[in-house]
Amino acid sequence: MQLTQRQLILLVFLTLAWGFNWPIMKLGVTDFPPLTFRVISMWLGLPVLALAMFCLKVPFHIPRERYRELLWLTVVNMLVWHTLMMLAIQSLSSGRAAILGYTMPIFSALIGAWFFGHRLRARNWLGVAAAGIGVSLLLWHELTNLSGRPVGVLLALAAAATWALGTQQLRKTTLPVAALTISFWMTVLTTLVMTGLSVAFEMPQWKAPTTVVWLTILYNAVLIFGFANAAWTFLARSLPPVASTLSVMMIPILGVFAGAIGLGEVLNWQDWAAVVLMVVAIGSVLMPGRPKTD
Repeated sequence: MQLTQRQLILLVFLTLAWGFNWPIMKLGVTDFPPLTFRVISMWLGLPVLALAMFCLKVPFHIPRERYRELLWLTVVNMLVWHTLMMLAIQSLSSGRAAILGYTMPIFSALIGAWFFGHRLRARNWLGVAAAGIGVSLLLWHELTNLSGRPVGVLLALAAAATWALGTQQLRKTTLPVAALTISFWMTVLTTLVMTGLSVAFEMPQWKAPTTVVWLTILYNAVLIFGFANAAWTFLARSLPPVASTLSVMMIPILGVFAGAIGLGEVLNWQDWAAVVLMVVAIGSVLMPGRPKTD
């Protein structure tokens, strides 16, 4: 498997946008209702995504008989992920939340091998193992703290496992529409449901966002919902599942170090060792294999 130039460019920008967003989200939800934070970001991001579709002349139409499949893709790719992670990040550091969230590639590789019949090469299993050890190392220093925050940890892991299933489903889907169209309607449905959750559970906490919160909301609206989610949908549909997941393992590394620099979160030797292991995981997927010989 080799990346095209377009896929490589998208992957680089996706890594930067999502990686820096972990400390940005933590900053945004520290003193602001998390679901409401996400909902405002989505409502502001939808026009950006719609404008991109209009400029690129991407149709909005999805066949009526495929609505049920679209709903399922929305649940496993966006709704569960955004709801659970926004709740989890309030009780976890931004770097550790990123690490837990990006156990997704490990779940994805295992789900693909166990339930979808994907055959993994030895080096793919090496990548999964390296990523798993890297995650374990990054969590090592936090074990004492995490033991007092089991709900946040469980929410993050459940979000990661569901997103992993969603990635497999995106690869499998036969929806006859562009990835941008799928991303737009998944965002619309997720926004509507999360708006209802925000009204039901967070209305007493509603207040005017501060300038800092507005800046974090705008970052999420433009770069996450206007670009990153659509880019991920394209990559997840166009690359093999292991490649599309392990290839973005640099995101939690960026999230950890961005949190350390921006929010003063402490780094330990485990963080540095995990960087090496994550690079091994990425290389196990992206390095060209040996050509077949007759």
